[in-house]
Amino acid sequence: MLLIIQHRCTLLLAALLLVAAVSHTHAQDVMGPNLLPSIDPTQELADGELDRELMPPADPVTELLRGNGEALTSPKRLSSTLQIMLLLTVLSLAPAILLMTTSFVRIVVVLGLLRQALGTNQLPPSQVITALAMFLTLLIMTPTWNSVYHEAIEPYTSGADLTPEEAWNRGSLPIKRFMSRQIEVAGNSDDVWLFYEYLPEENRPAKPPETYDEVPLSVLLPAFMLSELKTSFLIGFQIYLPFLILDLVVSSVTISMGMMMLPPVMISLPLKLLLFVLVDGWTLTVRMLLESFAGPL
Repeated sequence: MLLIIQHRCTLLLAALLLVAAVSHTHAQDVMGPNLLPSIDPTQELADGELDRELMPPADPVTELLRGNGEALTSPKRLSSTLQIMLLLTVLSLAPAILLMTTSFVRIVVVLGLLRQALGTNQLPPSQVITALAMFLTLLIMTPTWNSVYHEAIEPYTSGADLTPEEAWNRGSLPIKRFMSRQIEVAGNSDDVWLFYEYLPEENRPAKPPETYDEVPLSVLLPAFMLSELKTSFLIGFQIYLPFLILDLVVSSVTISMGMMMLPPVMISLPLKLLLFVLVDGWTLTVRMLLESFAGPL
């Protein structure tokens, strides 16, 4: 029985293969020997031109990338690239440089020393100290910035006959006078001559400066920062001294009572905070900072 079924399946498969072969031969006779359409070179060229007309123009970035970097390294492109990089660098450093010409340095250093004197490692947080220093800086520097705006920015933007160099000189003059006033009051004028001695010969004026207005900004700015650090450390010492005395008293008392295992900081820290609050320490510190800057606020 199995042999009969296998024989019939073989005959059926052979019949199907025969029908498929006959159908394929008939299709070739109907369609002819050339199955692929003929290619017209003229028509292909026209289609290519039409595709190029329909394609959108490439943007400059794509054109630069297609050139494998050659367009970027060409003399003309390289000069423009360096100018853009220099401009971005100056813009990124401008806020920090501007802060260094203000009272921010002294204020933030004094507040940082106050936090260390209290013994609170992370209180107040750095964000609070920086924000308070920024607000005090805004209060102190408002007259100077108003002078810069009225003497340089406003005339230059209003279309007055003022070159960029003249606007820069006018705008930097109030800032130079603020810095020079702080240096003179703190008694750190020797720092100006220290940096002036190391100024390159080609950048020096024809004759030594007689006033601070004639001192180059590249000399006055580091001298001002050095003077601010000295002044802030002196103020920090005055703040540190009472807390240091309190630490010594607490340490002596704990040792005399035989409490060797008790850290003196656990006792002195609450006493420091209590003393600082009772004498209104924040107000005294801020008043000291405001009075340390010369000139009307």
